[in-house]
Amino acid sequence: MSWIFLILAGCFEVGGVIFLKLSEGFTKLKYTLAVVLFMGLSFILLSFSLKEIPISIGYGIWTGIGASGSVLLGMYLFKEPKNMKKLAFVAGIVLSIVGLKLAA
Repeated sequence: MSWIFLILAGCFEVGGVIFLKLSEGFTKLKYTLAVVLFMGLSFILLSFSLKEIPISIGYGIWTGIGASGSVLLGMYLFKEPKNMKKLAFVAGIVLSIVGLKLAA
Protein backbone atom coordinates (compact mmCIF):
# COMPACT_ATOMS: atom_id res chain seq x y z
CA MET A 1 0.00 0.00 0.00
CA SER A 2 2.93 2.34 0.70
CA TRP A 3 4.04 2.20 -2.92
CA ILE A 4 0.54 3.12 -4.09
CA PHE A 5 0.55 6.07 -1.68
CA LEU A 6 3.94 7.14 -3.04
CA ILE A 7 2.87 6.98 -6.69
CA LEU A 8 -0.33 8.88 -5.93
CA ALA A 9 1.66 11.46 -3.97
CA GLY A 10 3.87 12.02 -7.01
CA CYS A 11 0.83 12.38 -9.27
CA PHE A 12 -0.77 14.91 -6.93
CA GLU A 13 2.52 16.83 -6.87
CA VAL A 14 2.44 17.05 -10.66
CA GLY A 15 -1.17 18.22 -10.51
CA GLY A 16 -0.23 20.83 -7.91
CA VAL A 17 2.55 22.18 -10.12
CA ILE A 18 0.22 22.39 -13.12
CA PHE A 19 -2.34 24.28 -11.05
CA LEU A 20 0.45 26.50 -9.74
CA LYS A 21 1.17 27.54 -13.31
CA LEU A 22 -2.53 28.07 -14.00
CA SER A 23 -2.93 30.18 -10.83
CA GLU A 24 -0.79 32.90 -12.46
CA GLY A 25 1.04 33.84 -9.28
CA PHE A 26 -1.91 32.97 -7.03
CA THR A 27 -4.12 35.55 -8.72
CA LYS A 28 -6.79 33.04 -9.82
CA LEU A 29 -8.67 31.75 -6.79
CA LYS A 30 -9.93 28.40 -8.09
CA TYR A 31 -6.48 27.38 -9.29
CA THR A 32 -4.88 28.64 -6.07
CA LEU A 33 -7.29 26.47 -4.07
CA ALA A 34 -6.45 23.52 -6.33
CA VAL A 35 -2.72 24.07 -5.62
CA VAL A 36 -3.35 23.95 -1.88
CA LEU A 37 -5.55 20.85 -2.19
CA PHE A 38 -3.25 18.91 -4.52
CA MET A 39 -0.03 19.78 -2.69
CA GLY A 40 -1.67 19.01 0.66
CA LEU A 41 -2.79 15.61 -0.59
CA SER A 42 0.65 15.02 -2.04
CA PHE A 43 2.36 15.67 1.30
CA ILE A 44 -0.18 13.59 3.24
CA LEU A 45 0.23 10.63 0.89
CA LEU A 46 4.01 11.02 0.95
CA SER A 47 3.96 10.92 4.74
CA PHE A 48 1.84 7.75 4.69
CA SER A 49 4.25 6.09 2.27
CA LEU A 50 7.28 7.00 4.39
CA LYS A 51 5.97 4.88 7.25
CA GLU A 52 7.31 1.82 5.42
CA ILE A 53 9.56 3.15 2.64
CA PRO A 54 12.96 4.62 3.58
CA ILE A 55 13.07 8.39 3.10
CA SER A 56 16.06 8.14 0.76
CA ILE A 57 14.00 6.00 -1.60
CA GLY A 58 10.58 7.58 -1.08
CA TYR A 59 11.62 11.20 -1.40
CA GLY A 60 13.79 10.48 -4.43
CA ILE A 61 10.96 8.71 -6.22
CA TRP A 62 8.42 11.40 -5.21
CA THR A 63 10.57 14.21 -6.56
CA GLY A 64 11.41 12.20 -9.68
CA ILE A 65 7.74 11.64 -10.48
CA GLY A 66 7.08 15.32 -9.86
CA ALA A 67 9.97 16.54 -11.98
CA SER A 68 9.47 14.24 -14.94
CA GLY A 69 5.69 14.60 -14.89
CA SER A 70 5.92 18.39 -14.75
CA VAL A 71 8.35 18.54 -17.65
CA LEU A 72 6.25 16.24 -19.84
CA LEU A 73 2.93 17.91 -19.02
CA GLY A 74 4.50 21.33 -19.48
CA MET A 75 5.45 20.31 -22.99
CA TYR A 76 1.99 18.91 -23.68
CA LEU A 77 -0.33 21.39 -21.95
CA PHE A 78 1.62 24.63 -22.20
CA LYS A 79 3.41 23.98 -25.49
CA GLU A 80 6.82 24.36 -23.86
CA PRO A 81 9.73 23.64 -26.21
CA LYS A 82 10.52 19.99 -26.85
CA ASN A 83 13.92 18.72 -27.79
CA MET A 84 15.85 15.49 -27.59
CA LYS A 85 18.07 16.73 -24.74
CA LYS A 86 15.07 17.41 -22.50
CA LEU A 87 13.51 14.06 -23.32
CA ALA A 88 16.81 12.27 -22.71
CA PHE A 89 17.15 13.88 -19.27
CA VAL A 90 13.56 12.98 -18.41
CA ALA A 91 14.36 9.42 -19.46
CA GLY A 92 17.33 9.59 -17.09
CA ILE A 93 15.03 10.62 -14.26
CA VAL A 94 12.65 7.76 -15.05
CA LEU A 95 15.54 5.28 -15.15
CA SER A 96 16.75 6.63 -11.81
CA ILE A 97 13.27 6.14 -10.33
CA VAL A 98 13.23 2.54 -11.56
CA GLY A 99 16.73 2.06 -10.12
CA LEU A 100 15.66 3.39 -6.73
CA LYS A 101 12.63 1.09 -6.73
CA LEU A 102 14.85 -1.88 -7.57
CA ALA A 103 17.29 -0.89 -4.85
CA ALA A 104 14.49 -0.87 -2.30
